[in-house]
Amino acid sequence: MSTTSLIHDTLAAPTAAPIDQARLYLCTDARAKQGDFADFLRAAYAGGVDIIQLRDKSLEAAEELELLAVLRSVAQECGKLWSVNDRADIASLSGAPVFHIGQKDLPLPAARSLIGADVVMGLSSHDPSQVSAAAVHPEADYFCVGPVWATPTKPGRAAVGLSLVEHAASLKTSKPWFAIGGVDLSNVDEVVAAGASRIVVVRAITDAADPTAAAQELLSRLPALG
Repeated sequence: MSTTSLIHDTLAAPTAAPIDQARLYLCTDARAKQGDFADFLRAAYAGGVDIIQLRDKSLEAAEELELLAVLRSVAQECGKLWSVNDRADIASLSGAPVFHIGQKDLPLPAARSLIGADVVMGLSSHDPSQVSAAAVHPEADYFCVGPVWATPTKPGRAAVGLSLVEHAASLKTSKPWFAIGGVDLSNVDEVVAAGASRIVVVRAITDAADPTAAAQELLSRLPALG
């Protein structure tokens, strides 16, 4: 590739905003039934989604890497962030800019040693002590609070309710945090009223007939970041 082409490609690809500017985070499966993975990603990003995470437990590692290559390409095309869930090896191999980890996954320092210093790392939190710990953990660049409501994407995990969102808001941390779990257009105003400025959604966009419009409507309900 010529130097001119490299310069053109660099200029043509918009730069993704940092994690602290993100408000709308989407988790999606591989869209195997719909067969529209790349088009769906573009539609969601076009509606204002800041980060998309591929979360599909049915995938083998090779399949996941192939789909992540698609996600990476679309995200770079749109100038947006993308994320890998749970597996630090997959995150490292795919070159993901964001990696999300759960309370029962690798310890954060171990995950950091695998993914490197430049990758943004997020942590799930499900009770007040976990939220408070995540807010000050040096290896957690952001954290998620929930599930606020019961959701089929996390079977068996009890809903924590809005009180945990209120607890997170009371910490007044400058670290970005997202309310997650059953959040959609019917209840997003309640989440915002409890103190959240950022949300993670799944079905609110993945089940929408028009993912772009659904994302736009959700984003319009979120407060501007200070």
